[in-house]
Amino acid sequence: MEPGLVDPFNRRIEYVRLSVTDRCDLRCTYCLPPGHHDFIEPEHWLTFDEIERVIRAFTELGVYRVRLTGGEPLTRHKLPELAARLNALPHLEDLSLSTNGVQLKKQAHALKRAGVKRINVSLDSLQPARFAAITGGGKLDKVLDGLAAAGAAGLHPVKINMVVMNGVNDDEIEDMVRYCIDRDFTLRLIETMPMGDTGRSASSHYLDLEVVRRRLEERFELVPALMPGGGPARYVGVAGTNLRIGFITPISRHFCETCNRVRLSADGALYLCLGQDDKVELRPLLREGIGDGDLKDTIRAAIARKPERHEFRERPQKIVRFMSRTGG
Repeated sequence: MEPGLVDPFNRRIEYVRLSVTDRCDLRCTYCLPPGHHDFIEPEHWLTFDEIERVIRAFTELGVYRVRLTGGEPLTRHKLPELAARLNALPHLEDLSLSTNGVQLKKQAHALKRAGVKRINVSLDSLQPARFAAITGGGKLDKVLDGLAAAGAAGLHPVKINMVVMNGVNDDEIEDMVRYCIDRDFTLRLIETMPMGDTGRSASSHYLDLEVVRRRLEERFELVPALMPGGGPARYVGVAGTNLRIGFITPISRHFCETCNRVRLSADGALYLCLGQDDKVELRPLLREGIGDGDLKDTIRAAIARKPERHEFRERPQKIVRFMSRTGG
């Protein structure tokens, strides 16, 4: 192991969110517009060999958490094979996955065998018609079946990601709490972010999660709680249950001062901040034959450029790329 990666603001970088595709089998209103077809061409995706090489370099530099994301990562052919290759890296301790759950029923057991330890599943509504409206025609039953398969496969913890939208699904928060209590899931509530045109449109339904937290305190006894993982959620527990509720608040109470992550897009762009344009293109370097030492030097130089914070509040129009292009 080499000395760890530390950015200019003394934050240790230990977590890579790895997008394997920008394509998705849903069209969530806050992520992708209905007619969007401007996807990265598959020949520009990093190959499994290239991904393994980059992640190996990161782990040798001190990163020990990797999350597979997209788009929808389970639409990438043979994803469990990639998961197994990454899980075999000697310094990787935590391999997880974010998914919309549509393909999960078919792949849950293979993912578990490959070394995926835990999953996050997007679920913004428990009402079939509303779920279809939010996701561009998605079938709620497929996601619920996928969640059942995840439990049967032994994936744990299962975290439910709910993007809270004022006037869209905020009336279901208490129902989602009870749903997660009954199934031993963790619930994470997320504020909308102005990523691309769709994100800015969804931000018209923005709801400060502090308001939600106060509302939940009126109906449930909330107690301090912690949750293992490298993400930004701030957790509370519900007394008398195993449920933990995480609040992800990039707008109302940003967590930039503790940011420990970077994002690698499907085509090899290393994004240093979700809410900034700073990036380093790794794919051309890989295909030109960069050596391992130079690859690590490139990563170190990239981390030295990591900005202090996003500007979602000050400059919401700044980020034109969709969330699916950046990678979760």
